[in-house]
Amino acid sequence: MEREGRAVGAASGELVTIGEFARLSRLSAKALRRYDELGLLRPALVDPVNGYRYYDPAQVEGARLVAWLRRIGMPLSRIGRIVALDAGAAAVEIRAYWVRVEAETAARRDLAMYLVDHLSAEGRAMSRIPGNTGNTGSAGDTGSRGGRGSSGPGVPDGPGVLGGPVAVPLAIRCAALTDTGAVRTTNQDAAFAGPRLLAVADGFGEGGAEASAAAIEALKPTAWGGGDGALSPADLLNVLEDTADSASRAVREAVASCADPDGSGTTLTAMLWTGSRLGLVHIGDSRAYLLRGGELFRITHDHSLVQSMIDDGSLSREEAASHPGRALLLKALVGEARSVPVAVACRPDVRLREVLAGDRYLLCSDGLSAVVDEAELRTAVIAAELPEEAVRRLVGLAHEAGGPDNVACVVADVVVAAEEQ
Repeated sequence: MEREGRAVGAASGELVTIGEFARLSRLSAKALRRYDELGLLRPALVDPVNGYRYYDPAQVEGARLVAWLRRIGMPLSRIGRIVALDAGAAAVEIRAYWVRVEAETAARRDLAMYLVDHLSAEGRAMSRIPGNTGNTGSAGDTGSRGGRGSSGPGVPDGPGVLGGPVAVPLAIRCAALTDTGAVRTTNQDAAFAGPRLLAVADGFGEGGAEASAAAIEALKPTAWGGGDGALSPADLLNVLEDTADSASRAVREAVASCADPDGSGTTLTAMLWTGSRLGLVHIGDSRAYLLRGGELFRITHDHSLVQSMIDDGSLSREEAASHPGRALLLKALVGEARSVPVAVACRPDVRLREVLAGDRYLLCSDGLSAVVDEAELRTAVIAAELPEEAVRRLVGLAHEAGGPDNVACVVADVVVAAEEQ
């Protein structure tokens, strides 16, 4: 009867005790007291005599949102910002948070798989030393995993680069080109192609041009110590993490004087080449493609609102092309290291790539990929004999499609080093 009485009180809009509100909201009384202390979920009334907390049943929906956000591991500080937003803005923030969680999980997965491959390779090497009878177990099977770190089924990737330097010395032959396009009056895109770095960046906001230039400058070999010597996989992973952090800092410094620093920033897609291995740094919706065996594979994943909607099945690729929010980024390098509605400043994705002689890589801003479909990109990339010809063809395709945005592209061929002499 007591429970019935409390339920009737809740239904009639009367205040309920903390115990009853805990039952309605699926939060413990201890959690409710903690959220009250943090200012996250204040009770409707606190008895001035005995300190008892009473809640309005209308608060249940907000309390349940807090509970759900805690279940997905969201920090309380971020929950506090989300519950103060309207439903649409809250949805964008939650999506952005989850994109970041998935990216960080993927990075940890890649590192775990690297450790498995690296230690398994060491184990196999030790087992070949005369007199070594150590048991390597099933480690020899670890190299059979395909598609690790790829953007989709069938994308060439895997542990080939992780087991050690390639036997034949390789080099990069490359070219870069940027263009203002047919509509814009200024160019905020940047591109760089050199023997140790390939990069494109698409700036946005008041300080977009400065942001894109700063991000690429932070990745140049003089910044990360790139030289003629090949880095080990472990060293390259560390270099990628360090350069990603350097790029983030460089962008923040470059746009700090803007009126709205967190509204200025850049995407970044870059590849660092050590002579035997290639590391990928990526954030935003610029892209990297690999042409291998006559097939063109996209090897990056867009950090955009429409891509996240494609991923969760709420939007088709055809619908995404005309979606009004197709330019909204969920991850980018921005001026302030804090959450903003459409661009969350966080560490770029980093991973190692398998490298084969004959590979051709294309890096581009969305000024190309958003207006030229992948079939046309593939045709242009295949038809060009040299990277210099390829970048000119690609910029020409963007102009033929109307050139609505700035364009940046880099094309690079992996060749046997002797061919460069």
